[in-house]
Amino acid sequence: MTRPLAELTDVEHPAWPELRIAIDRSDTPVTVLRTTRERGEQTLHRLQVTTRSVLGALALECGGLLVDHGWLRILGGGAHGIPDLAEANALTEPDESTEPPPFLLVAHDVLGGRFAVDGGGLGVAPGQVCHFAPDSLRWAGLEVGHGEFVHAMVSGAATQFYDGMRWPGWEDDCAGLGPHEGFSLYPPPFSQEGADLAAVSRRQVPLTELFAYYDDAARQLGG
Repeated sequence: MTRPLAELTDVEHPAWPELRIAIDRSDTPVTVLRTTRERGEQTLHRLQVTTRSVLGALALECGGLLVDHGWLRILGGGAHGIPDLAEANALTEPDESTEPPPFLLVAHDVLGGRFAVDGGGLGVAPGQVCHFAPDSLRWAGLEVGHGEFVHAMVSGAATQFYDGMRWPGWEDDCAGLGPHEGFSLYPPPFSQEGADLAAVSRRQVPLTELFAYYDDAARQLGG
């Protein structure tokens, strides 16, 4: 059953105020991108989740979050070249025949890594956030749900999560990226020669190109 927008927004204990406090108190740099109310409402309606959830709060209240100098981009209502949650997952206006997607892309990083909530299509666990890493070319469960994932990343977990995957001066390099861009690494991180990210060459490319490259590599290598 398709729920109207009012039902999705008129909730007790919406998630946004608590998340906003976590962002403001964090030692990790987090930029909250703006979106229009119209776009946020459209994204929320296509997701069919309430603003009691962090997912719904992000869709309605912001364009997305740039975490740790923009290394990680958490999707929301869309802004500045970053797709909204509905656009990133090809969600259209729901009707009675609409079924939940097999997984829901919720974030990506500058290396082409992606985070998605398993809806049954990733074969990990429904509701669990999974990570597709450019070095493994496989989806792996993180054993947390979306809300816990977002709170952890904006509160400093990104530093530990990406330990060993950064290079001297990465902050300045990220500042030179457009919101729709990432780093193409050569040799690639899934190769033995590309294991040391500080020693590989890097160039800016559209994220769509980067995603397609790793998806193709995963198919060829049986990932």
